Amino acid sequence: MITLRTSRRRTGMVVAAALSSLVALAPAAASGQETLRTAWGDPDLQGVWTGSTLTPLERPANLAGQEYLTEEEAAALELRADESRFVERTPREGDPGTYNQIWFDPGLRTVPDRRTALIVDPPDARVPYTAEMRERERLQVAYRVNGARNSWVDVDTGERCIGDGVPMFWLGYNPNHQFLQTPDHVVIVHEMFRERRIIPLDADGPRRGIHQWNGQTRGHWEGDTLVVESTHFADGTSDRWAATWRMPTETMHLVERFRRVDADTLEYEFTLTDPAKFTRPWTVRLPLTTNQASRGVTEGPLYEYACHEGNYSIVNVLSGARAEERDADAGGGSH
Repeated sequence: MITLRTSRRRTGMVVAAALSSLVALAPAAASGQETLRTAWGDPDLQGVWTGSTLTPLERPANLAGQEYLTEEEAAALELRADESRFVERTPREGDPGTYNQIWFDPGLRTVPDRRTALIVDPPDARVPYTAEMRERERLQVAYRVNGARNSWVDVDTGERCIGDGVPMFWLGYNPNHQFLQTPDHVVIVHEMFRERRIIPLDADGPRRGIHQWNGQTRGHWEGDTLVVESTHFADGTSDRWAATWRMPTETMHLVERFRRVDADTLEYEFTLTDPAKFTRPWTVRLPLTTNQASRGVTEGPLYEYACHEGNYSIVNVLSGARAEERDADAGGGSH
């Protein structure tokens, strides 16, 4: 799948056209280390934030039991990332090519505290899948490379350009999120898939019987922390997902917390609970920053994420699979 991160219009301009009342409200900055606040007194979360990092979601097997990297280990990891940033990958046998590395924008730095994983609970820093879902995840990883392509539904939801699900978690490329605020709403524009989450604050609870792709979302302030709760997800178990842990089910419950630490830092934490997928709730902590250079990613505003314009990739994937079948038939092979 080739995705293009190009646009002739900045995200802020697009949002201004659709949500001009949001942009018109100017935030009031505070001095020193005091919490930055909006003109109406709420903590100011506005800006373009990136969470891209070398630190993986789960703790690698070779670091089992090790909660933090040493300074030397982190420096060596970052050096290897710097040296391999634009090294082109060799296509697998039979592939027409591979991603040109210019399309990626991976983080080149670990999180500041050098944790070995972004999962902070459970202690082993692994997704606590049920046995059934762990097997589904294993099969999906294998299927994405070698699986059948008999229909568009054989392709995962991200490759179909309809999103990879929530929470807001992208590390490989397009890792930015723009926040806008009014006294009664927070809007998050995700660079990946150009998803827009409009979060009402202190509103009535979710409406019964209405299930949405990314759930029904409500927010409220607990002191200086924005707490966002999402429930009533549509059942996505019949679709393929790039990451099984993000697959929505009707029992999925997501709680996200955002706290402005200083001018450059937004502490982001989410907890996922879903008995259909997990044996217990689990929590991720990912510091977001407005200082894109500190994470080694491209600096600048959000641009439109066009995914596949017309999604020609799906047509090409399916036609390529049919061509392979014709070749196999012509050669007397099986498929």
